[in-house]
Amino acid sequence: MPETLIRPLRAGLIGAGIQASLTPAMHMEEGAAQGLNYEYELIDLNQIGAAPADLPRLLAEAEAQGFAGLNITHPCKQVIIPYLDELSAEARALGAVNTVVFKDGRRYGHNTDWWGFAESFRRGLPDADLSSAVQLGAGGAGVATAYAMLSLGIQRLTVFDREPERAVTLTEAMSQRFPAAAITAGMDLASAMRQASGLTHATPTGMAKYPGMPLPPELLEERHWVAEIVYFPLETELLQQARKRGCRTLDGGGMAVFQAVGAFRLLTGRTPDAARMLSHFKAMTE
Repeated sequence: MPETLIRPLRAGLIGAGIQASLTPAMHMEEGAAQGLNYEYELIDLNQIGAAPADLPRLLAEAEAQGFAGLNITHPCKQVIIPYLDELSAEARALGAVNTVVFKDGRRYGHNTDWWGFAESFRRGLPDADLSSAVQLGAGGAGVATAYAMLSLGIQRLTVFDREPERAVTLTEAMSQRFPAAAITAGMDLASAMRQASGLTHATPTGMAKYPGMPLPPELLEERHWVAEIVYFPLETELLQQARKRGCRTLDGGGMAVFQAVGAFRLLTGRTPDAARMLSHFKAMTE
């Protein structure tokens, strides 16, 4: 058995409205299984009366308290970048950070969201047709899922967003990174879905506080695969409608777990047991 650390290894999550997050439980459960004295705290901006503008102070306080690092979520993933010393290649490409490691007086920004989605997709839809896909959402999550799908080899990606300029910005950035793929901002969703082999959903629609469908259900066809990022609840209306039509589906749980797998490795320096973390997540969400 690994020795239990006498002084706790401390980490936390900064974001707004994160009281329902399962991230602390995932980290601490895996830490305990590895014999770590691991404390993981929620730093909820809404609860402490803070805003993204307070990030310099919150980072300094975490460093002063001896934190190993922090996870970062909405609305801080992009705002935090100017306060970091170095970015990983992926975090720089995505323009978003979800994990900050404190080491030797420096702050290192990483992004495990894209890898979390890619790993979940590889495992959950291993034989998916990657010739063409539609993506809904071009915000922070959408940048990560687009990067993931293009890394997996998607040949054509059409991106839609309620703010069309965001879709254009995303497609231009990804086209520079993945010049062999055809990446465009979509104009006609019905037409794009007729040509696509699958759908990636990267908006908050379907979450408990944003119920509903992100697209008309009649656009879903049996041949489509449907990959979701929402995991609260795991069973979104989109997935229900997709399965009714015979689509192969992937819920957002895998992305949630595998981004935590990547973050755990960065924050603790230890290799987590991904299967154990998946099992724990499922136990918490059943």
